[in-house]
Amino acid sequence: MTPNQIGFALLYLGLFLLIGKWIRVRVKWMQNLFLPSAVIGGFLALLLGPQVLGNIMQNFTGEDSFWATGLLSQTILDVWTPLAGLMINVVFASLFLGTILPNLKKIWNIGGPQLAFGWTLGWGQYVFGLLLAILVLVPFYDMPPFIGTLIEIGFEGGHGTAAGLQGTFEDLGFTEAYDLAIGLATVGILSGVIIGIIAINWGVRRGKTKVISNVQDAPALRKAGIIEFEDRDAAAKMTVRPESIEPLSLHFAMIGLAILVGYALLQGITWLEGVLFGSEFMTYVPLFPLAMVGGILVQITAMKFDKVNILDRQMVMRIQGFALDILILSAIATVSLDVIGEYIVPFLLLATVGILWNGFGLFYLAPRMIPSYWLERGIGDFGQSMGITATGLLLMRVADPEMKSPAYEGFGYKQLIFEPFLGGGLVTALSAPLVVQLGPIPFLILAAVMLVLGLAFGLFYFGKMKS
Repeated sequence: MTPNQIGFALLYLGLFLLIGKWIRVRVKWMQNLFLPSAVIGGFLALLLGPQVLGNIMQNFTGEDSFWATGLLSQTILDVWTPLAGLMINVVFASLFLGTILPNLKKIWNIGGPQLAFGWTLGWGQYVFGLLLAILVLVPFYDMPPFIGTLIEIGFEGGHGTAAGLQGTFEDLGFTEAYDLAIGLATVGILSGVIIGIIAINWGVRRGKTKVISNVQDAPALRKAGIIEFEDRDAAAKMTVRPESIEPLSLHFAMIGLAILVGYALLQGITWLEGVLFGSEFMTYVPLFPLAMVGGILVQITAMKFDKVNILDRQMVMRIQGFALDILILSAIATVSLDVIGEYIVPFLLLATVGILWNGFGLFYLAPRMIPSYWLERGIGDFGQSMGITATGLLLMRVADPEMKSPAYEGFGYKQLIFEPFLGGGLVTALSAPLVVQLGPIPFLILAAVMLVLGLAFGLFYFGKMKS
């Protein structure tokens, strides 16, 4: 593979992102669903690639023809396949860079209800996923027990987490788990957005919302994913002079430093485990959760020594958003439809259990666990539990476009405690190896205890704060 081939494959990514955005602007029903352009572009690339268009054209042109791979050559797919696993390190290293880390008391008071609710949803995905695996998927479909962790990995963790665990799944001897997890992540985003929009409309009609009166009254530009002219403030601040270093370059370098710190931590922990215990458990752990830890350490250091605040959170978020777009498009475009087709019944069972649990959480648990603005706040945690943080933020933006409720602040504070563990954190990264090492029952017991803990705090502590 030559540098020119790699560069051309990356240009193709940009092309499909642009086409996805154009479709979002032109197609009304996609606007009403607020589908991200990366998801649209990813699906289009999947349809135009070898698995759909290529298979169709082979029947007419033969397996050796130009059209046998559709409009995407195998070289392009070879470049795209590892991108998601690389970009997830950028996403997680960026989570806390440029933020002010508040004290735990403020996090608890404002973000506590959403933390309890999100914690309940996340651990519940493990509980019901493992029960499904133990009772159905292992005995009837001969699948490994860790398959029960894929609901949380795919839904809560999303495409990036699933991609980051590809090597782990290979080491655990069931490579098909990667494609199933990517498929679940795709189902999670789509169903999360659809159910979320339906829930907000239902809440408006039933008087459950306190901020908006009609979702469909959103401005046309906002539906198309375009910022209104009067709201086009600077997306990032120039904290350093470009003649010394381009601000984008500086922030990219800081994110790279966070990833390197995470890599050093991972190598050190792996070496220490081998020396002290002679085991190799940490070799199953991907880099991205440690990249998040590296980001926290870099941020703490910056807060202590950087007196001129050169780190701009908005600039970091732009880099993070770029990495997330590349991640989602490449992950969807390269998912194996053959694997999903082979395991279609287990796949549908996992997806159905995850959707039902999260739906139960939103409509039944959220009103009882979140003392005020339960729909505006709960919809964000529901969106994250279905399809990563971006989906949660999207739904909160629909439910509370002017940020009049405590939803955004509570969601942000919740992330500081939630993300290091679930939704792509250490627990998510370690769950499948732990199930393999310890067996499904011990991890199921742990998940059940954590679920009960979240329910207890949500229902009997925060839920009782209602006036």
